[in-house]
Parts: sequence; C-alpha cells; structure tokens
Amino acid sequence: MTALLLSRLQFAFTVSFHIIFPALTVGLAAWLAVLEGLRLATGRPLYRVLFDFWLKIFAISFGLGVVSGIVMSFEFGTNWSVLAARTGPIQGPLLGYESFTAFALEASFFGLLIFGRDRVPPWLYFLSCVMVCLGTSLSAFWIMVNNSWMQWPTGFRIDAQGLFVPTDWAAIVFSPAVLVRFPHMLLASYVTGAFCVAATGAWYMLQGRYAAEARVMLRMGLGLAAVLVPAQMLFGHLTGDFVHDRQPAKFAAIEGRWHDEQPASEILFAIPDAKHQTDHFALSVPYLGSLIATMTLNSKEVGLSDFPQDQRPPVLIPFFAFRLMVGCGLLMLVLAWYGGLHAATGRLFGRRWLLWPIACSFPLGFIATLMGWFTAEVGRQPWVVYGQLRTAEAVTPTLSPGLVTISLALFAVIYLLIFAAGTLYIYRMLRAGPVPGEGPAGPETNPKRPLSVPGYSPGAERPSMELRS
Repeated sequence: MTALLLSRLQFAFTVSFHIIFPALTVGLAAWLAVLEGLRLATGRPLYRVLFDFWLKIFAISFGLGVVSGIVMSFEFGTNWSVLAARTGPIQGPLLGYESFTAFALEASFFGLLIFGRDRVPPWLYFLSCVMVCLGTSLSAFWIMVNNSWMQWPTGFRIDAQGLFVPTDWAAIVFSPAVLVRFPHMLLASYVTGAFCVAATGAWYMLQGRYAAEARVMLRMGLGLAAVLVPAQMLFGHLTGDFVHDRQPAKFAAIEGRWHDEQPASEILFAIPDAKHQTDHFALSVPYLGSLIATMTLNSKEVGLSDFPQDQRPPVLIPFFAFRLMVGCGLLMLVLAWYGGLHAATGRLFGRRWLLWPIACSFPLGFIATLMGWFTAEVGRQPWVVYGQLRTAEAVTPTLSPGLVTISLALFAVIYLLIFAAGTLYIYRMLRAGPVPGEGPAGPETNPKRPLSVPGYSPGAERPSMELRS
C-alpha cells in the first residue's frame, strides 16, 4: 500500500462521497425554480407547499455537499502537490472562477430562499430561485471544465520549469471535451432529481398519504425524466464518440477489447482477464461494436494490445462501471416512459405493482453518476493530465503511507457519520411529508396546528384538478 495508491483511494473516496450531493442539489434547484414559477403562474397553494418541502431537503443536501467538497481542495496540496504546482496556472483560476461566480451567486440568493419569502416581492423571490439554479449549474460547469482539461488538455504550453501555462483560455473553457461532458453531467443531475421526486411521490401513494402532492410529484418527476433520459443518452453517446476519437486506450478498456477487430463485436458481459488478455464467459453481439463506434458495420476498432503496457488503463473498473451506468440508464428510461404514460392517463395511481419499482428507483441516478465518474477517471489512467503528466509523477514525493492511512481512516469515519446523520435527517423530513409550515428558517407546523398557506388543506385538491396540472 504505497503513498500513491493510498492517495488515489483517499481522493476516490472523498470525491465519490461528495458527488452524491451535487448530483441531487443541481437537479433540485431546477425543480424548485419550476415549482415557484408554477405557483406564480397558477396561484395554487399546493405548489407552495411542495416548494417549502423540497427546499428543506435541498438546504440539507446543499450543506452536506459544501462540507464534503472543501476537503478535496486541501487534498490537492497535501497529497498531490506536484499536480497543484505544475497545473496551478490553469486549475487555480478555474477553481477561482467557480468560487466568485457560482458560489457567490448561490450563497447570495440562497439566503433569500431561506429567509426572504415574506420579505421580498414575489418576482424577486422567483428570481432568487432561478439564480440559485444558475449558480449550481455554473458550479458544475467550472468543475467540468477543470476535469475536462485534465481529460483532454488544450490551450497551454509547458515552460522551462515544467509548469502548464495557459495560452488560449477559450480553448480551455470551450474544449470539445467540455461541450459534450458538461451537458452529460448536468442532465445526469436533472435526471437524478426527477427520479428522487417521482420516487417520493410513489412512496406517499403506496402509503395512502398526501394524494394530491404525490400526484404532482409523480406526474412532473416522470414527465421530466421521460424527456431528460433520452437527451442524457444522446450526450452519453457523444461523450463516447469523444473518447473513441481522442482516448482510444480508454475506449478499448471500456469495451473489454484486447485485440484489433474488424468488424468489431460489442461485449454485453464478460469477465476480463488482464493477465492473459482475454475475456472469459463473453456474451457479445457481432458488428454492434463497429456500429456504436462509427455508425458503420465494418470499421476497424483497436485493442489494448496496440498500446504499451505502461499506457494501458485498468480494465475491470471501466468495463463493469460502464455497463452498470448503461443498465441504470435503460431501466430509468423504461420506468420514465412506461410510468409516465400511466401517470398521464391516470392509470398509475392505483397500480401498486408499478408504484413499487418507481418508489425504489431513487438510487438509480446516483449509481449511474458514480459509475460514469469511475469510468472516466479510472479509464484515464495512468495519466492525471492525459498524455502529459502521469498520476505517479503528480503525487507529493515526501508523502508517508502511514500519514495517508491515518487521514484516509479519519475521513472514512467522519464522512460516514456525516452521511448517516444527513440521511437520517432527510428521511425524517420525508416521513413527515409536505406539511405546510414556515419553511426551513422557521418552525414547522403539523396537522394539529393552523396551516400557514392560505387556501390549502392536505388532500383537499381532487384528482380531477390534478389532471389540469
């Protein structure tokens, strides 16, 4: 267990934990903006109740995401000082842009969301929702620009001291990698949020609680997912085209392809064996590999044997992570289209056999997002800056394996405690349900106390009214 391996495990653990929360909050920020816009357009109190309910969940998730993400900035200095020193002229400004655009925007208007409902005009409160949504998206944009530059470095030169010096910021910020990877990640967050909303609605419907609120969550969550999942798959395919053209070793690892093939088959399942450079128990479809890669039936696809041994990524993680990601995407597509069709025609709400899989679908977006990151990051190895700087050369040279072990253990304990506490608190809010109250900045009301949303009472709105929604 070298300092390099331990540092990689530590960063993998912290970033995997952190990404769960932005994957939710970016989508929930857009959902909150939609709810507040509908409330202003229709005047229905139900949208206000749902907004206050999801705002509390958004606030907790947002806080957990900020806390878990700060640690990674320090890890660049403690564990990856060579990377920080050499790429600092590029990565430093990009992280700075995130701070004084995305974070500043989020923090400023998030305060209005929490405390300003009765203190600012309705149009300004709605503007705050839109600005928080924009801020979360900007944060994802700058992070994806940073990561995409590491995946495909452009617009730079290496000076005499070995520093990566920017020469073209437009090429860095709007590289081909960013143009496909940022929409792919943004849509992943929207899909994750949509399924969390739909799953919550299905859960309430199964319990026989909050029928009107559950209908809105089911219809809107599944309806958004029905549109977003195909768009997400399109950008996933475009991202695959980018990898195929510019990172062929990663593409070969994802496909589990050890030797050149023409035409190339597509392996649906196998157990890759790096030692013998073969796939055991392979289940493949002829010609499909060429069709996916080039939209032709006879293209030649390269295998890992074309690359030197020290330039090949590990195969097991990208191979299986990619298939798990695609499997989750296909399952979400089926649930969104089939469930959405039943919800639109009013047949979903009494069909428990369909409500159960929708209620259990909330982890799918998180799993798919994590598997996508594993595919991208492990498949990039052995490079931390693709083709320019190896991961082994980027680690802090004086780092002690013992110190990294201690910090990794501490991070694991603290993060798991934070995650457990945050998850339990969110679960309790979900169990309490969308009970109207004064929002996250004030005390909640319960069914025995006067309701704070004029014209609203739980379950008062009938299904016939929901059809018009």
